[in-house]
Amino acid sequence: MATPAASHWQPALGVILLGACLLLPPANARSSVTLEMRMRDDPDLSELYSLIERDEIAMSKLVHNPLTIFAPTNQAFQRYLNNKTHLNYHMSSTPLRLSQLGDTVRSMNDDGTPLYITRMRPLSGMQEDLYVNSAKIIRERSNMEFKNSRGYTQILHIIDDVLTPITTVFNKTLDTPNPDAWGFLQSVEAINIEPHRVRSFRKKILNLKRDQVFKKSGISTFFVPVETGFKAPPYPTLSMVDKRVIDGHVIPNKAIFTTPAPYGQPLETLQFEEDLRVTITFFRYDTGKNTRVFVVSNTMYSNSRLTPGAVIAEIVKPNIPVANGVVHLIHRPLVIVDMHGLQMLTEHGHTLWGKFRDLIEDYAPDFLNVLRGMSQMTLFVPQDEAVAQMMQTNFMSNRKKLLEVLMMHVVPDAITIDKIKRNNQNHIYQIPTMNNRRFIYFNLNENRTTHAKSVTVEGGGVNASLILGDIATKDGYIHIIDRMLGVSYMTVQEKLATDPMLNLTYHFGKLNHFNDQLNLTNKRFTYFVPRDKAWIQWFIEHPAASLDDFVRNRDQSRTVLEHHLIVADRVFSMGELRNMSHDSLILPTVGLDSLQIRVKEEDHRFFIQWKETGRWTTVFRADVECTNGLIHVIDVPFVHEYDMVTSGGRTGALELAAYLAAVLVAALAPLV
Repeated sequence: MATPAASHWQPALGVILLGACLLLPPANARSSVTLEMRMRDDPDLSELYSLIERDEIAMSKLVHNPLTIFAPTNQAFQRYLNNKTHLNYHMSSTPLRLSQLGDTVRSMNDDGTPLYITRMRPLSGMQEDLYVNSAKIIRERSNMEFKNSRGYTQILHIIDDVLTPITTVFNKTLDTPNPDAWGFLQSVEAINIEPHRVRSFRKKILNLKRDQVFKKSGISTFFVPVETGFKAPPYPTLSMVDKRVIDGHVIPNKAIFTTPAPYGQPLETLQFEEDLRVTITFFRYDTGKNTRVFVVSNTMYSNSRLTPGAVIAEIVKPNIPVANGVVHLIHRPLVIVDMHGLQMLTEHGHTLWGKFRDLIEDYAPDFLNVLRGMSQMTLFVPQDEAVAQMMQTNFMSNRKKLLEVLMMHVVPDAITIDKIKRNNQNHIYQIPTMNNRRFIYFNLNENRTTHAKSVTVEGGGVNASLILGDIATKDGYIHIIDRMLGVSYMTVQEKLATDPMLNLTYHFGKLNHFNDQLNLTNKRFTYFVPRDKAWIQWFIEHPAASLDDFVRNRDQSRTVLEHHLIVADRVFSMGELRNMSHDSLILPTVGLDSLQIRVKEEDHRFFIQWKETGRWTTVFRADVECTNGLIHVIDVPFVHEYDMVTSGGRTGALELAAYLAAVLVAALAPLV
């Protein structure tokens, strides 16, 4: 209960508090922090603020005008290689929150050069990524709103790169402020694109009356080949540029900068008609400071002059903003196929396979003589990292072996990725290589979520993934892969675990722990491995044998697998076994019984006869190299029906199909 004295003071206290409240500024005006103060006090914006501080006009805009500013961090400036930062190009006179950004924002540059906004589709439940030109907007540090002393709204967005408009060389000016793509080409001598020139392509555009394509209003992405792309042999390249080729260098309705580009996604060009469709795909190679960006044109229907397939070009100067989109300078023209495979492989302008080219020129020049004698070829070229890893091993000491491995990367035919996919529908597609009696094998892996199909190629025990395919040459194709074929890097156990056609043998050996020994590196294994199809066919032909009993009886399945595994102080290639087995050959297995076989060769294929049955079987894949042995993939397992002690059950087709499906799901789960 209040005392009389306290009650006496309460009305007076209320009046005092009310007066104090009336003297306070409104809630949204209480903060006296301005955008200029915020930038001045942020240590991560000190580089940008220092530049503004030294520019009287820029500082006046920052203090007095309504604006949006895209502020690069100090780290962005540390990566920036140009001498001059264009402060006005980082500002707009319209205050815009992130939700208010359109496809373009007019900058405060004197010519009003636009800034381009890109929205990247996010993963489920995440906010979309936003980019201004090629710089990412850092969301958690953006959308900061301020009022300046005049009451104008100002908004700050933090970005991770410095923005660069068209810049002129010293003492030069542009004929047309804020030029479109054609204005850029017309004024290019005044623009700083050193050391590049684009005269030849510009002249072709003018002669073919396609300048309206580069003048068209709206937004597009333009790819312009530089002069050196027309100077290197073969010289007919420029004469092959027609209207359709030019249109194949333009992606309409999109301004695609390199950082937010939709890598791996084919994009329609202006040349996209029923009889000839050209797409362009962005492709990023390597990471960090070594990152290089390429574009790949893919011609899907050919006319009499254009070869279907892909043409790859490196972007040598990216992200030049123009009034109607963005220009990228590329090192050679797209769409045109003007080189043979050997020429493309050895040309120093193709940097994607520089280490592979150097390896051949320095260590295996005879390989080039093989290619010179071929009328058609498909080359599977390992990327630089794969070649570098191989060169760090003792593999390089054997030049004969190196040449054999290189020959495994060449197929004497023109093979496209589409042909590989079509021939791989119901069986493993295999192709003979230039290495005598050695094949490469293809497999399709489907991602469960996207259903996209990726291609792997196996050769000499190595599984490689296709990185980039269908690079067209006059006499075939080049496909880039991520490993060197024939240079083993897996143990026998690891190879079984990852090979898509050896799932059942691996699964049987896993259940009874037979596989455990196959990782040992102090032993040398020669393993005759039945492929999945061989096991399935055997159980179909022997209905008295139960697959279920075979799987459950681990001693039984282990004994059967022991028939197939040779352990010795050396490995046995199929060629050596053929030479040794004039009559029959007895080999020591890991079990109690020896393996007695005969080997023959017909039409460059090997066949094995197991003495126990007298039946000849095909060696589907010979000499699959592993770090601790060899695998020979066979078409019939070494097993008798009486080896299968059963409880009377029978293996039906449905049981086999269900079991194989379960095994395949378990095997593929880690891969997708």
